[in-house]
Amino acid sequence: MTERLLDISFQIKENILLSLKETKEDFLKKILFISALALYKDRKLSLGKAAELASYTKIEFIELLKKEQGFVFDYTKEEMDEIFEDAKKLP
Repeated sequence: MTERLLDISFQIKENILLSLKETKEDFLKKILFISALALYKDRKLSLGKAAELASYTKIEFIELLKKEQGFVFDYTKEEMDEIFEDAKKLP
């Protein structure tokens, strides 16, 4: 089954792109990455889904996260305890 793609668009003034010295394509890629980064940091998207939103592989997204000095894995102590407890149950 193929996933449905949604077309989401918004308008900006041309002088914004001129000020940024960016093409529409570069601007859109940056907006998608910034959105994915914010949603990942807010724990709204997983690493994989954030990478997918930004049109990167997980590895590429992780590399960009490092450049942005973001945490790749940002778990609370309780979440880490739960992960380790679950790992102990594995055969």
